[in-house]
Amino acid sequence: MPVATYCLVAVDCPDPAALAGFYAALLGGDVKQDGDDWYDLYAPGGHRIAFQRAEGHRPPRWPRADDSQQLHLDFHVTDMEAAESQALWLGAMPLDLDDQDGRRGFRVYADPAGHPFCLCRA
Repeated sequence: MPVATYCLVAVDCPDPAALAGFYAALLGGDVKQDGDDWYDLYAPGGHRIAFQRAEGHRPPRWPRADDSQQLHLDFHVTDMEAAESQALWLGAMPLDLDDQDGRRGFRVYADPAGHPFCLCRA
């Protein structure tokens, strides 16, 4: 029997409202504010991502092991080119777009606060 049940992923960032808005535009869903320093994204499918203000936040430097990325998010997409175009338009930054002619099946980006995330072929 499990000890706990999954609730959410909390992401540290300098501007939680802006980062929640980025992920809402990328994934869909509703953003709800719970104070100045905490925003929740209720994404389709019942998933929840929280964004909390972290003063002095320093983004990880992917893929450097000496400056750990700590975590990253993966998102399935059906059309990699269209998804990439939209993510970049929303403010994502490319980190590693070499999907090895489709063999690797994912591309790596940073969100506006510098957290790595991947768009993965569904």
